[in-house]
Amino acid sequence: MKSWPYPRVAAHRGGGTLAPENTLAGLRTGASFGHTMVEFDAKLSADNVVFLLHDDTVERTSNGYGAAAHMRYAELAALDAGSWRDARFAGEPMPTLAQVAAFCRESGLAANVEIKPCAGRDAETGRIVGAETARLWAEDTKADIAPLLSSFSYAALEAARESAPDLPRGLLFERVPADWRAQTAALGCLSLHASHRHLDEALVERIKSAGLFILAYTVNDLDRARQLVRWGVDTICTDRIDLIGPRALDD
Repeated sequence: MKSWPYPRVAAHRGGGTLAPENTLAGLRTGASFGHTMVEFDAKLSADNVVFLLHDDTVERTSNGYGAAAHMRYAELAALDAGSWRDARFAGEPMPTLAQVAAFCRESGLAANVEIKPCAGRDAETGRIVGAETARLWAEDTKADIAPLLSSFSYAALEAARESAPDLPRGLLFERVPADWRAQTAALGCLSLHASHRHLDEALVERIKSAGLFILAYTVNDLDRARQLVRWGVDTICTDRIDLIGPRALDD
């Protein structure tokens, strides 16, 4: 029987709204609040280094400009990805997946690695991120919880399944489509991840009855988080890591 080893709460992009997203500072912030699971976005640089960034371009979360897919990792690493959030994070870089994996292993953090391909690089990104994730976490013989791969891109998750068949997978949706059963089954998914705004109790029941676990994002209201858990949602991903603490949704 399938099991869900992940905690009730995951810190969105590491530190939610309290730290620059997708940085080691963000992960440290999430851990400092006692969270034991972090979610972050992984994509490829022009020279195929797996690093953390949500957007296709770098300007929103750094002092750089342009498409990340056209930049080598050395260029990306030189950018300041912290000051946009707060001056105390000045100089915080965009980390590699290798750096993040080391931090997660050292800190005992479970990880949801969201594969975030740039346009036209879905399969390539899925293949490389999957293989890198499997390799990096395999270095930790004490890791009890395997990293969870997820993506909005069917092609990326399909490629990750080929390169990292033993890692659990979750298909991401904004609004759950009519063919969710077929898509998740074809990918051998452990879970379905969806925006909480489009979930209701009946839909959660149907998904759970199909044998899937559910991760709901991005839930920043404690009452709503508790309602989702009552319906059967397994993990809540939140920006409000201070309001929805690691034990806030325990039975």
